[in-house]
Amino acid sequence: MSRDLRAAQDFYGAVLGWSFRPGAHEEGFSVALADGDPVAGIGAFAHTFRVAVSWTPYFAVDSADETAARIRERSATVAVGPLAFGRGRAALAADPDGAVFGIWEGHRAKWGVGRGSAPAWLELRTRDTFAASIFYAEVLRWATECEDGCDVVYKSDQVVLREGTREVAVINGGAVESAPDPHVRPRWHVYFRVPDVDAAAAAAVAAGGSVPRHPAPSPLGREATLRDPDGGLFTIVS
Repeated sequence: MSRDLRAAQDFYGAVLGWSFRPGAHEEGFSVALADGDPVAGIGAFAHTFRVAVSWTPYFAVDSADETAARIRERSATVAVGPLAFGRGRAALAADPDGAVFGIWEGHRAKWGVGRGSAPAWLELRTRDTFAASIFYAEVLRWATECEDGCDVVYKSDQVVLREGTREVAVINGGAVESAPDPHVRPRWHVYFRVPDVDAAAAAAVAAGGSVPRHPAPSPLGREATLRDPDGGLFTIVS
């Protein structure tokens, strides 16, 4: 979600080396390409939907209406939709702690987190790991016997989501059985892969962004957290 499509394209093109093509059906929307392959979407809809500039993961579902109903049944919020968008239907929601995420019903390319051009990793930073993992497992049908289902496993103080043998996301909020942390601002966080973290961080500053967390080693590789000029946070990892 951005405010100004051209400004966002200029920033992410300079920092991440992306190119862009117009969305097929929506004005004000473009598909970001990494080496010619789709990696993300940028839409100048922050003002229209009255939401903050941010990166938001969209999870594929079989029925947007049924999933939206499950979200509402669990005291969470469906802020926008489900509505027609391009070759499918989408909705924007917030979990019970306020972390924003999207759902998508429609065409699915052979594309997924951690593979090819897709984002490298997703992380939910939340106050209560256990409650969040139950919410998403029930709403998105994780840990089911479906052919395209995902496995949910406990690993140290985190809940890890696996697709086959690949770890694709983590729910992180402290020890699983600990009391909720009131200081955590719940949100989904997206990691993008870059060849050179230090160079990308320097390019972000030069393009008007900032570096809240400077390049450093991590379990995923060398990483840094960046903020675009409108406030959108994301992490880059080599």
